[in-house]
This record gives sequence, structure tokens and C-alpha cells, in this order.
Amino acid sequence: MIYVDYFIANPLAFAMVCGIIGLLIGSFLNVVIYRLPVMLERDWHEQCVEFLEEEAVDKVTLPKKEETQKRFDLISPSSHCPKCNHKIRAWENIPVFSYLLLGRKCHQCHTPIPFRYPFVELLTGVLSFVVAWHFGFNEQAAAALFLTWTLIALSFIDYDTQLLPDVITIPMVWVGLLLSLGVVYVDPATSIIGACAGYLSLWCVFQLFKLITGKEGMGFGDFKLLAVLGAWFGWKMLPVIILLSSFAGAVIGISLILLKQQNKDKPIPFGPYLAIAGWIAMLYGDELIDYYVHFAVI
Repeated sequence: MIYVDYFIANPLAFAMVCGIIGLLIGSFLNVVIYRLPVMLERDWHEQCVEFLEEEAVDKVTLPKKEETQKRFDLISPSSHCPKCNHKIRAWENIPVFSYLLLGRKCHQCHTPIPFRYPFVELLTGVLSFVVAWHFGFNEQAAAALFLTWTLIALSFIDYDTQLLPDVITIPMVWVGLLLSLGVVYVDPATSIIGACAGYLSLWCVFQLFKLITGKEGMGFGDFKLLAVLGAWFGWKMLPVIILLSSFAGAVIGISLILLKQQNKDKPIPFGPYLAIAGWIAMLYGDELIDYYVHFAVI
């Protein structure tokens, strides 16, 4: 209880602790971002083996059967250099600090370490600090931290693979609905309607776009992610999230194309922009709605 009272009385200390925890979580998120898509691909391969002849499977560009039999999950194998298989020791795995201490290179083979690893760690730490500072020491902060970490993982997975895994999105819908029972953010009715409206709104856009152009404009994972945000924050927040995500997508997408970081012919995943919009709405959605209503009335 002494720690509870201390963090309630000292929100800055609570935010700093959450920031440090966020750095550690960011290190784990790097593992999730890289390994989860591979785990899903191996699972899909195993399902193919059950339904197809072995000879037919071998002709498909999927992992070989002996490769899928090796344990590969979020725990095993331990972190290692993909170039020389050097096992990452504890002092080499300190978020951000180890990246700088190692001179941005593998300690064994001196292969450059991608900047994205410390970036994800730092991003998670900073966003965790902001969330804790905004909400203070309460149940809203705890839930918001969990959602923030989840949105970071989903954003980078979607950016890399254009997938928003059901193993993450669907449980998060249920978490949002369960939180509504305690009215952590919204009441149950608002949460249920939000989840349904979130999914159906993008589903309708998808069907209309497909009817007009004959092409699929987005993936089903986007529907589920908006359902997650609707379940967590209610149907009233959906217009804000959709507008913010569209704005973020336009600005970031055009910027990446102009900077030649994105091929204009390559599909741009929408999940990261929904995640950005959902995170902003979580912190400042009510203020944005009040601001809009105030100026609309005037």
C-alpha cells in the first residue's frame, strides 16, 4: 500500500517507472514483431500438410517440414545474431543502452544492428511515460499501457507483413468489452455498439470500394482493429478515430513516397494509422470532440 500511496501522490515518479518498464516491454515487442508472423506462417504450413499431399506442399514456397519441427516461439530459441548466431547475453540486451554501448554492431561479427530495435524500445518507453503521466495511478493507466504496447506490436507487424493477426486483435476486442463491465472507459452498451459499429463501418467501405473498383482496398484485420478501438472507447469515438487515421495516413503516406521510403505502387497498410489515431483518441478524444462541438455551435 505504501507504494500505491506514493505513486498516487507522485505522478511523475509513476510515469518514470512506467517509462522504464516500457523500455523493457519494447525489447520484448521486438521479439513479438519478428517472431509472431513466422510462427503463424509455420502454423499455416502445418495446416497445409494436413490437407495436401506431401509432394504438393513441397512445390509451394513454404518452410520445409524439418524446419517447422524445430521449436520457434516467443521464448525459444534465445535471442541471437541472425548473421553469426552469437547468443545475446544479458548485458547486450539492455534496451537502447546496449545498442549504444556495442557501437550499433554485433559484439561477435560486427554486423550493424538495425536502428529499428532501439527505436521500438524508445518509442514504447516514451509512450508508456506519456500514458502514465496522462492518466495517473489508476486502472485506466494500466489498461491504456497494455493497449499501447499492443498497438505498437500490431503497427510494426502490419507495416512488415500487411497482417493484423487475429491472435491479437480478437482477444483485444473481448478485453475491451470486459473493461466496459467496470466502466473503465465506457459503459457496456456503448462498448458493444462501438465494437459492432467499428467492424461494420470499415466492412461497408470495403464492400463499396470492391463493388466500384473490383479491388480490395483494405484487409479484414483493419475491421477487427477498429472493432477493438470501438470496444475500448465506444461508438462516439469512432468518427474521431476514422478522421485522425485518414489524416495520418495521408500525411505519412505522402511523406514516405516523397522521401522514396515507400513505392507508390505498393499497398500502404492502414493498421498503423488506425493505431496512431486510436492512441491519440484514447488520450485526447474527449477534448477533440468538445473542441469540434464548440466551434460547430459557434
